[in-house]
Amino acid sequence: MADVRRVAENLEHVRDRIARAAARGGRSKEAVTLVAVTKYADIDAVRALIEAGCHDLGESRPQQLWQRADALGGTAVRWHLIGHLQRNKVSRTVGIVTLIHSCDSTRLARAVDESAAAAQRESPLPVLLEVNIAEEPAKHGYAPGDISAALPELARLDHLQIRGLMAMAGRPDDPAAARADFCRLRQLRDRLSVEAPPNIKLDELSMGMSGDFEIAIEEGATIVRVGSALFEGV
Repeated sequence: MADVRRVAENLEHVRDRIARAAARGGRSKEAVTLVAVTKYADIDAVRALIEAGCHDLGESRPQQLWQRADALGGTAVRWHLIGHLQRNKVSRTVGIVTLIHSCDSTRLARAVDESAAAAQRESPLPVLLEVNIAEEPAKHGYAPGDISAALPELARLDHLQIRGLMAMAGRPDDPAAARADFCRLRQLRDRLSVEAPPNIKLDELSMGMSGDFEIAIEEGATIVRVGSALFEGV
């Protein structure tokens, strides 16, 4: 059994860190959404987190997201897919998620649009464009210089809605390097916002994980993806 009190204490501590980081950046804590990354937590610990009041949950693997969504059916959860999404897993995923953080190509965006249309969603599916901000060959995501040219085609996809950008720091163990990556993502978002078609909104910046989310918030993150800090000692 999960230590319910420890989970609640961890959540309170993370929320306090978010609030203090937001204040340092001149924003309120309400400007930042905490997405709890549950991939390494057992189901009892996840239930305890929900009971403690955290309802935005993120999974990296579509199959695990499907399984967790089935296991936690009936609970007030907003599911986020934060990891790589293959096109053959899109159709089952779009009916579950509140937000896809990892739309890493226009080809994938077209597949999401088609599946969202087939699912007859009441409103377009929100997605974030994943950016390979550190430009590392082994990582997924748009190259920073390629997004501008993709925006007109993305704007024509009626069944998804671009809400912002997502990225991971190239060297999360190096605070200065992580800060530089987060700063570059924010600056990229600001430049793209000026030229984006009217139906593309780039309000969200999903960046920062357990080791660097405070730096990300100071640099403008509106969504942070935190896992191990929430389940420490559980």
